[in-house]
Amino acid sequence: MTTSRRSLLQAMGALGLASLGNPAQALALGERVTWPTVALLDGRRLPPGHWQQQAVVVVFFATYCGYCLRHNVHVSRLIQQSQGLPLKVLAVAHDRHPDTVRQHLQQRGLRFDVTMDDQAMHAALSPRRVTPLTCVVDRQGLLREVIAGEMFEDDVLGLAKWAKA
Repeated sequence: MTTSRRSLLQAMGALGLASLGNPAQALALGERVTWPTVALLDGRRLPPGHWQQQAVVVVFFATYCGYCLRHNVHVSRLIQQSQGLPLKVLAVAHDRHPDTVRQHLQQRGLRFDVTMDDQAMHAALSPRRVTPLTCVVDRQGLLREVIAGEMFEDDVLGLAKWAKA
């Protein structure tokens, strides 16, 4: 690790920007993502190669978070408007009970792939424990954006640009 990157990560840790684990392990923007095998709430298992050649928007959320609910409605619209583009959405639930997450998704009409393996996904993308947290990986597999907090609808819809790049 270069001295400048180490200094940056240490500064991020001092500011509370790397709130979980060792900030030296945080993936920097522009670095290649090493995807874990993802076990989805519906029982499917997606191997690391599943994400190749497509942009991926990963949203960390919790069912009890009002900001997440509004944010995820925008994410659903992103899915609808980006059909035909090489773009996938993966939601990562911080909840501990799968039935709670299933019920939440059904009641809210949210239709996107969800995993509950938040530890593996945080290890792959960002150690930050903020909800919502949106991470964007481009079609080449590089981490391009890590956005903490709720986003405006236009900003969420703008993430489709990574599928076109």
